[in-house]
Order: sequence, then structure tokens, then C-alpha cells
Amino acid sequence: MGGMGKTTLAQLVYNDEHVKSHFEKRLWVCVSDPFDEIKIAKAIIGEDAPNSTELDYCLQCMSESIKGKRVFLVLDDIWTPDHRKWEQLELPLMQNCANGSRIVVTTRKQEVATMVGTSTHIIHLEELSEQYCLSLFNHHAYFGRGKDESNVFGDIGLKIVKKCKGLPLAAKTLGSLLRNKKTRKEWQDVLDSKIWDIDEVEQQVFQPLLLSYYDLASEIRSCLLYCATFPKDYRFDKHNLIELWMSQDYLDLRRNKELKKVGHTVFDNLVLRSFFQDLEDDVIDKTTMHCKMHDIVHDFVQFLTKNDCFMMEAKDDNDEIESVPANNIVEQGNDKLRHFTLMFAPYGPFPSSVSFDHCKNLRSLATFESKITVIDSNLVSQLKCLRTLNLSHNDLKEVPKEIGELIHLRYLDLTKNRSLEELPNTLGNLCNLQTLRLLSCHKLRKLPETMGKLVSLKHLYIWDCSLLMHLPKGIGRLTSMQTLDECPLYGGDSEEACTFGDLGRLNQLQGRLKIKVLGDWMDDSEAEKAHLGKKKQLFHVELDFANLESKRRKSNVEIVDVLQLPQHLESLTIAWYEGVCTWPTSLMSLNSLRILSLFRWTVCEILPPLGKLNSLEELKVYNTKVKKVGVEFLGIESQTSSSSCILFPKLKKLKLEQMPEWEEWEGVEEVWKEDCNISIMPCLSSLQIDSCHQLKTLPDFLRKTSLLQNLTISGCRTLAENCQEGSGKEWPKISHVPNIEIEAQSWIEKLYAMYYGGHDDGDNVDIKDEDQ
Repeated sequence: MGGMGKTTLAQLVYNDEHVKSHFEKRLWVCVSDPFDEIKIAKAIIGEDAPNSTELDYCLQCMSESIKGKRVFLVLDDIWTPDHRKWEQLELPLMQNCANGSRIVVTTRKQEVATMVGTSTHIIHLEELSEQYCLSLFNHHAYFGRGKDESNVFGDIGLKIVKKCKGLPLAAKTLGSLLRNKKTRKEWQDVLDSKIWDIDEVEQQVFQPLLLSYYDLASEIRSCLLYCATFPKDYRFDKHNLIELWMSQDYLDLRRNKELKKVGHTVFDNLVLRSFFQDLEDDVIDKTTMHCKMHDIVHDFVQFLTKNDCFMMEAKDDNDEIESVPANNIVEQGNDKLRHFTLMFAPYGPFPSSVSFDHCKNLRSLATFESKITVIDSNLVSQLKCLRTLNLSHNDLKEVPKEIGELIHLRYLDLTKNRSLEELPNTLGNLCNLQTLRLLSCHKLRKLPETMGKLVSLKHLYIWDCSLLMHLPKGIGRLTSMQTLDECPLYGGDSEEACTFGDLGRLNQLQGRLKIKVLGDWMDDSEAEKAHLGKKKQLFHVELDFANLESKRRKSNVEIVDVLQLPQHLESLTIAWYEGVCTWPTSLMSLNSLRILSLFRWTVCEILPPLGKLNSLEELKVYNTKVKKVGVEFLGIESQTSSSSCILFPKLKKLKLEQMPEWEEWEGVEEVWKEDCNISIMPCLSSLQIDSCHQLKTLPDFLRKTSLLQNLTISGCRTLAENCQEGSGKEWPKISHVPNIEIEAQSWIEKLYAMYYGGHDDGDNVDIKDEDQ
């Protein structure tokens, strides 16, 4: 039965530290139904998977990716007991993996266990004992409550647990449901619910979910059900999901709350009720950013939306279309159909066999794992009520001008259409558009001049559009904009391109913002017009000077200082900074800064006194001309100072990488006296030093970093020799660190060797240009 914990048990094994250290490669593939050998092979290959739809070629690439490696492979949720399909995959796996490789399969079907050829290594998960089921239930039901409350509800809770019949998912779901129930009557109402009378086996699984579902507010129910439009095992992005809910008008605006805040409340409520799992936190703001949905929960929402949502799978053979659950739902028409999802469409035009003539009220159209190259204008004209259009990860070369007719459209996603060069000017007719996603459209050169007409636009994503060198002037008129992840800006006034003055009018911006400083600056004070200090909801800013044409290196310093970075900023990246012996003075006033990256300070000879940043937790310095890191980096102004202080008081992670001229990391021997009370990096837990070939020594204060758990030295041959256990002269400084990893090769040397052939020990590998 679903919900017994098969996948959970496999995850515990997959993430076990002994498993991680024993196997060279760990792979997790969600198989589900149907059993698609090409999809599985590509998932095993990973990011380097080919675009080909030829099974033999994909299997050949898969064989190469695992050849000679000890592999731990999990094939999760197999349904199809087809020997022929399994054997095509099994043979190259067995022939190419090294001895000691293991495959774990999870399934609900005994026939699948027979198919994969296992007889003795089967774990049949039984129901939880009542004792364990009660323990799991109590953990969720009484989370954050006093022990006395279990006495108040204990007898009812035990009766509810008996109805769970040992199903872990049921105990977890019901415990989460009852967490906020404060009275015996509310608990009794759950116990007395007629939903428990359903006898069908599959719906026995759904019973506890139905109880939680009906306990949700109507707006939250709608948001949950919308997740039926996504494939199984989909990795949800919290912000993206909230924007989709907004596009469907599911979020109820109450008490003048901003819509996205309402969305966060809805999301957190669904997490609290255990409808989402595998939560991943954002590294900067520490809130949940990504999650997944349990297969049973996904089955449940599809069960409840079978008349509203329709998922269709396109097969490569003769472009046949296979529908889930029934094809005639589209052909015969369905006025109630609201959401259509197309899966696995092959390379080429949108399948001609799909027509929406009889589905006039469609609200959302999405494609997943498809390679569509052309959208016919007639198709667009059939979708006049559409509010959400997701054509991401396809290969569109253009968008038909008829898209401007979709006046109800709120959400348009064209992410990773890497052949897309421009958008039609008719895009400006989408007066209700709230979200436009264009991430990683690598050939996109410009946005329509009509962008200024998108009066409802709140979220514009253009990250990694490397050829997009300016934004239209009209962007400055979109004063409701909340998200602008990347913004190329020129100094001075421009009739066509968005400038710092235009950015200054967007005071609702929040979250993350990357500013690409472009052109030849005549007046650095222009940067002041951005009014960054007024944008109080920004928490991460990146400044990129890579395309600054000015030869005056002083410009970098002045632009940063004039920008007036928000004082509440939590994360900052400065890239391609060209101050030789100076740094922005404004940097030292960021008292809330937790994460700082200094990236390609290619002419910088001295690091700033970052030890004075009292909130700094993570610091990365990459590619500088620094030859010596001295006490000025710590923030010590005089080596004879004897005052008590804590330098880098909260720093936990420090990474120093690609500093080829760095020779010396100075300690504080001259300062350290018996009566001196200076503490340096007391919270440091991780230190990485990579590709610093000239570095020979480590600072003496590392002896006192008692919390340092992980030290990695790679691509630093001299330092590596000096840090050898027992014999190296630097060893006494780091002997207390429990986890030390020393490698001769840097990561870039490994990459070079992998692609061009190199020596295992990294000798004689000369990388002239890291960018290549």
C-alpha cells in the first residue's frame, strides 16, 4: 500500500554517511508510470544527458557515465512489470558498474520484485505497531505543546491512531491536522468523521488526507489542488508556486495584506499539514525554498481534480498522444476542464493532434520534459481565457505575435528556451500580466519596447540572459515591480536603455537584485539615483563590473559608495572590482551582512578589514591579485594593539580560491601576549583553500579555532606538503581539526583532466584561462 514508508526508508539509506563514503556515485531516479527507459537513462547520466530520443545512444551514454564506478542507484516507485523494458536497462548497468554496486528498487507490486530478479533481498514493509504509530502521531500532534495536553486528548488520540491501521503517512497527516485543534470537541469531530467509513483500499489511504483537506480554508484547498498540474516527484519552488496561485486568483486578499505574503502563509500551512515534504531551506534567508509532494498526496490531489485537470503524455512513435486518464476528455470537449499539462512532447511543433476548440474555459497550459520548437498562432487563438502559460525548457525560436490577444494572461514562463532571440511587441498588450520568467534564454538580445505598458507586472526574471545588455526605458514606469532578479544599467541618461534613475523609481523591489554596471561612466554620482538605500525589502545584492568600459579604476570604488547599499542587507556579491589598494568604505557599515562574496577582484592587492563585520557568517574570496593576507584583513589596525576584541565573531564558513599570487597568510604572533584577549574566528567550522599555488603557511590563530570541523586544501602543493599529518611544519596548527581533506588537484584541474586528459596527481596541467 502507498504511504507505508518505502521511499522514506530508501532515502534514509541513500543519505546515510556510510553509504555516501562507500560508493563513488549515488543516483536517485523517480520512475513512476510508465517505465520509460530513455527518461531513466538520462536521469542516471544527469546534467550531461543528451537531447537524443534514440534508446541505444542514451544507453551508451549512460554506460559511459557509470563505467568502472561503484554505484548506488535507487529506482523509486516502479509500477511496470515488463521484463523486456527492464532487461534493456539492466544489461548495461550490470556490465559497466564496478563490483560492489547496488540497486535499490521501491514498488507496490510483487510482480516488479520478480521482474528485477531479487528473491532473498526483499523488505516487505508491514504496518507500524500501535505503539510506534502512536509515537509518530504524538510527535506531530503535540509538537510545541506542553506535556499536560497529551493527558487531555490522549484517549481520543489513541482511538484515532487505531483508525490509522499502522499507516505512517496517516499517522503523520492526522497528527499534523490536530496540532492546532485546541478542544476535545475538535478532536472528537475528527474521530467521528464519516470519511472513516470508506472501505476501498486506495481510499483508505486517502481517508486521513481527506480529513486534513476538508479542514483547510477554501483558498488553501484550491492552492493544494493546483499541484495536480505538475508531474510526480516535481521539485516545487516556493516563490514560483505562489506566483502561479496568484495567477489563478486563488489567494484571498484580506486585511490589506500583500498577496505574496498571503501566499507564504498558505504555503506554510500546507507544510504544517504535511502535504509537502523534502523541504530545502534557502541559504540566505533560511526559509523553505523548495519541496516535493509525496506520491500518495499527488495521487490524492489528482483524484480530487480528475474533472478539472488533465495530463497528456506525447509518445515519440508517430507522435502518438497518450492521455492520463482518458483521451476523449479533450476530443469531446469539457467545459469544466481548467488545467491542461502536456508531457514528453518530442522535438518539433506543438503536437497537431492536440486541439482546444472544445475547451474554451481553459485557465492554464503547461508543458514538462518537452522539446517544442513552434507554437502555432491558431493554437494561441483557442486559449482566450488562459491565465497561466508555462512553455519553459522547450526550444522555441519565436513567440507568435498573437500572444498579445491573451488579455487575461497573468503568468508567462519561457525559461530555458535557449533559441529564443526576441519577444513580439504585442507582449505589451498583456495588461494583466503579473509574472514574466525568461531565465537562461541565452540568445535573447532585447525585450519589447512596449514593456512599459505592462502595468500589472510584479515579477520579472531575466537571470542568465547573457546577451541581454539593456532593459527598455519603460521598465522605470512599472512602480509595482517587486522582483527584478537582474538589471543591466548604464550611467547617464538614455532614451532607450534603463538607467540608474529608472531603477530608483522601483521602490517595491524585494528579495534579490543583480546590477550589471555597463558602459563608460563620465559621472559616478549617477549611481546615487538608484536609491538602493530606500529599497528596504532587498536582502541580497550583486554588483557586477565585468562590462564596465571605464579605464578609471577609481570608478569601481566611487560607484559602490555612491550606490548607498541598504544597511539591512544580508548578502552581498561584488564581482570584477578593480580597486588596487582601496575598497568601498560603505562595505564596512553593513552591520547586518551575513554572506559576502568577493569575486574576481583581479587587480586588488589588499583585502578589506572584513573582521569588523560583526554579523558575517560566510565569506568567499575568489581570484584576486593578493600576495599577502595580513592583520588588516582581520581588522587589527596596529600590531601592537592589546585591547580586547573579537574579530570575525560569527564567521562559520571561509573559502579562499584561485589566488595564484598569494604567498603569505600572516598570523598575530606579534600581537598575541599572555595578557592579550583577542579572539579570531571563534565560530569557524569550515575552511576551504583551493588553487593557491604559492601559499606555504597557515596563520597561527587557527590553533585556537576549537569549532573548526572541516578543512579542505586542494591545488596547493606546497601548503599540502607542509600540512601532512605528523611531519608537516604546519600540522600543529590544524591537528585538532577532525575532518581534513588534502588533494593535489584543484577542482578546475580535475575538470580539465576529465575533458582533455590529464594526470591524476595534477602535475603539468597548465590552465591558461579559467573562463575556458
